[in-house]
Amino acid sequence: MPNPPSPSAVTATDHNADDFLPLETFDELDAILDELRTRYDETPQWEFCEGFMAALICGRRAVPAAEYFQVLLGLGEDGAITTAADADSEDAEGSFASDEQRERFTTLWQARWAEVSAALDAECKTLEDDDCYHPEVMDVRAAVAELPAEEQVNFKADELPAFAQVWALGFMFAVESWPEDWATPRDKDAAKWLDGALEAVVAMTEDDTGIPEVSPLLEEGLPSTSIARLNAFGEAIWAVYDLRELWRTLGPRVDTVRKEVTPGRNDVCFCGSGKKYKKCHGAG
Repeated sequence: MPNPPSPSAVTATDHNADDFLPLETFDELDAILDELRTRYDETPQWEFCEGFMAALICGRRAVPAAEYFQVLLGLGEDGAITTAADADSEDAEGSFASDEQRERFTTLWQARWAEVSAALDAECKTLEDDDCYHPEVMDVRAAVAELPAEEQVNFKADELPAFAQVWALGFMFAVESWPEDWATPRDKDAAKWLDGALEAVVAMTEDDTGIPEVSPLLEEGLPSTSIARLNAFGEAIWAVYDLRELWRTLGPRVDTVRKEVTPGRNDVCFCGSGKKYKKCHGAG
């Protein structure tokens, strides 16, 4: 199947605002990911990374960059292999082309991380608020619909991702990669809060089977998305806010400390000697 149109064709964020990263930033990120894909074909598109990043930011634990880049980009063990020059030929598939490329990607990643973190910490009343989190997503179906008819035949409609589907898949990939960090809390209300929020994101990983009624990103664009899908997207964004608040409220996960049971003084000693504990390992 041919690659979908460029991410710059139809994206979500209003990059005319001075407070947002410019569109060129995301073009550059996708260009780096495209280059990485020449060595590691499972390298994701930026929209997937966007969802993955959101899950990391609102998660319960601060996952180290070396750990999550290994999972996301297929880098060497613990992210140690950073460039193709550093790697053996058999390991070069999970690597950046150069130190400069790695540093540039990291710089852009951190800039977007700061932007998303600030948005998720902002007090927003509506999704239209300037400070609200606006995921950087594509409307691939709309982009294909804008192509000439002779080019559209190269794409199968049922293989094109639905609006924000790739973002949601990236989010859930992060959740599933660190299951202990996303384990259900013991508190019933918190558990219900977690389940409801994750269900809203999971719903976006499914296809949009409704009748295309609106263009979610362009006022004059061709209808590509059902209204139900658009409403579900709004619920998913609020769910991310809920998850951010939930884990901040609960704090870091505390591992249960299990104390070994000490035998009674008159019990048989655990060592198998047949003596009472008080006359064996419990003596003195």
